[in-house]
Amino acid sequence: MTLYPVPESVARARRWFRKFTAPYNLACPIDDCVLMLSELVTNAILYGESEEPWRVRVEWSRLGESLRVDVHNPGFPADVRLRSPSANDAHGRGLCLVNALADSWAAGPSRFGGTVVWFQIDDAWKP
Repeated sequence: MTLYPVPESVARARRWFRKFTAPYNLACPIDDCVLMLSELVTNAILYGESEEPWRVRVEWSRLGESLRVDVHNPGFPADVRLRSPSANDAHGRGLCLVNALADSWAAGPSRFGGTVVWFQIDDAWKP
């Protein structure tokens, strides 16, 4: 899915993800996936930068029995980092949530230019 870099796109990404994955009866907690997707799309909107018009791209795929979700934006891969926010910090918990809920995740250069941050849930499809 392709989204405009506006706050309303976070809710749209959640709706689309639920709609597109529903026919597959995934064996993983969909609410956890939706939470992680929300955090990554929010980060993409907040930290993606470009001098030209740009979009956030979201892809999901099956890798064997695993579900992988990729979120692309035009920001710099080196800017993605796991923070340790204090109890008083209003921001900085998104990747902490992804780190806690996903079986794996990473960030790096996107094939579209910019950054991709992805997470993977193992055993999302049971044989």
